[in-house]
Amino acid sequence: MKTALKITISFLLVCISQQLLSQEELIKQLQDSIKRIDSELRIIRSDYYDLSGKIDSISLVQATGADTEDDLQKLLEEAEQLAAAEKEEDLGASKKFHSGMRQQQALNPNISVGGDFFVTKSSANESYLNEPGEASYGNNGLFLREMEVAFVAPLDPFTRGKSFISVTKADISIEEAYMEWLNLPLNMNLKAGIFYCEFGPLNRYHDHALPQFDRPRALVNLFSNKGLGGTGLAASFMLPKILFAQASSLDLSFMKGSRSDDRYSFNERELLYVGQFKNFYDITTNSYFEVRISGALGRNPEGDDNHSAVGSLGLEYKWVPAGREKYRTFDWKTELLYCSYETPTGRIKSKGFYTSVQNKVSARFWIGGRIGYSELPFDRNQNEWDFTLNIDFWQSEFVFTRLQYQYNSRNIINPDGPIFGNMPNDHTLLLQVCWAMGPHKHESY
Repeated sequence: MKTALKITISFLLVCISQQLLSQEELIKQLQDSIKRIDSELRIIRSDYYDLSGKIDSISLVQATGADTEDDLQKLLEEAEQLAAAEKEEDLGASKKFHSGMRQQQALNPNISVGGDFFVTKSSANESYLNEPGEASYGNNGLFLREMEVAFVAPLDPFTRGKSFISVTKADISIEEAYMEWLNLPLNMNLKAGIFYCEFGPLNRYHDHALPQFDRPRALVNLFSNKGLGGTGLAASFMLPKILFAQASSLDLSFMKGSRSDDRYSFNERELLYVGQFKNFYDITTNSYFEVRISGALGRNPEGDDNHSAVGSLGLEYKWVPAGREKYRTFDWKTELLYCSYETPTGRIKSKGFYTSVQNKVSARFWIGGRIGYSELPFDRNQNEWDFTLNIDFWQSEFVFTRLQYQYNSRNIINPDGPIFGNMPNDHTLLLQVCWAMGPHKHESY
């Protein structure tokens, strides 16, 4: 009886153990199924969000009225037309000829027209000072100093051409007209034609681009209002750096001088030999300094084989703050001049100088000033001081207005008056308006 009971109990224990093991396996299988279902739900959720985003995008496009299908259809039609045109061109290339007439305007030069008008009131009452001429632009009246017509173009990859025609009430003349050969051997450029030569800081400037209305009297009394220039050849050389400079250059000119009367350093239509050495120094990222040593030699109005020699030391400092060049700039120019004038009885030595300042105080306003002194080349006892103040308003890069005051103190005999009559001192108030049409603006050349 006991044995049977033990067998029965053992059998029951075995059955219970097997049942427990089956439940554990079932639980494990259920856990694995739950994990698979959770993974599949995450994938379905991600797909749902992607589809929702696309549906929202399509709804937004439809709401803004974008005709997507029409635009795509237009693009497809244009692509088909271009493909057909290219195929037709390829098939008939041997029989088709294309004219370049419609592209000929690309070969035209840049054409610009500039005007320089002024009105002035002066205490001077002498025709030599009031009438436009080689010593004065005019006083006590309204004057159109000039209309300048400019033509500028590259002629080919190696040359370029520039022409500037000056039109006044009394005359039409060529201010400059020259061609340049660029990047020749020996780091050289060549120039041929009519031009202002490289001499000092201001000689190359056209009248409308001067820092003050007029040229300094130290230059006018040597070369007249027309500056130093003429018809000839010029060569410009980039030199190795000299005296710690960032750049050094040498300019040599050989020319026939411009017409002027007998009061100036050089005779009209005589040969001139001009040279200039220039050193350029970077002081900081915002400023630089230039030194120019210039010289000119030629026959003077005394006749025979009498010559004049003019030497110049030019200095220039410019400050342009990086990032604020639209609002602030400071420019200072100074030139010291010495002239040796040969006469049948000996040499006359004279001197002169000027210093000019321009200060940009805002985006549209400049203030400037100049002081100068000069002795006449043929008589050092005759001399002149000039003092100038000016305010410039730049309406744009194409239009500016200048108000200028000038005082001249003279010890000069009046060439149109009595033998011993002196020209008077004078005060002058001037209003200048300059404008430019086209790409050629009011800059130096």
